[in-house]
Amino acid sequence: METKKARDFSVTIDALIFDCDGTLCDSMPAHYAAWTKVLEPVGMTLERERYLSFAGTPSQRVIPMLAAEQGITLPDFPSLNRAKEDSFLDVAHLLQPIEAVVSIARENRGRLKMAVASGGVRRLVMRQLEQLEIVDWFETIVTAEDTERHKPDPDVFLEAARRLGVAPERCRVYDRRGAHSG
Repeated sequence: METKKARDFSVTIDALIFDCDGTLCDSMPAHYAAWTKVLEPVGMTLERERYLSFAGTPSQRVIPMLAAEQGITLPDFPSLNRAKEDSFLDVAHLLQPIEAVVSIARENRGRLKMAVASGGVRRLVMRQLEQLEIVDWFETIVTAEDTERHKPDPDVFLEAARRLGVAPERCRVYDRRGAHSG
């Protein structure tokens, strides 16, 4: 009787790609505080559970969705969006690393190619990485400005893999939902 040889399904990982908010950086409390600070004066509310459902979605998409849901017309959307970002930057000094994930990046620094791929805007992502003193660990940083489609679409992760020169199936991605390959 012939014995079938077991297939090796393991894949060599050549690169690590990290989300920023809620993965490398415990930024969610600061983001939520910034959201509530700028939305309340225009009569909008944001419940914590609803806020969490937007994790990874850029502000420029969230604010119009919330306004439509609440029947509110926003005469000056760009200013409101900018105020939300500024409010977040005001509390950036409070940001903390998520040590379990940062330690993975630390251990692989210089060993594997690494990138950050975030649905956030560049100035906020960069400020977070600067606050954590890890910005120079990554070969590339992909943000909402770099792709047309945003989370939950995988475009930021695919763009990070492309910039690293590594096939997506040879990348391990770390985001709020855990680690996954390919």
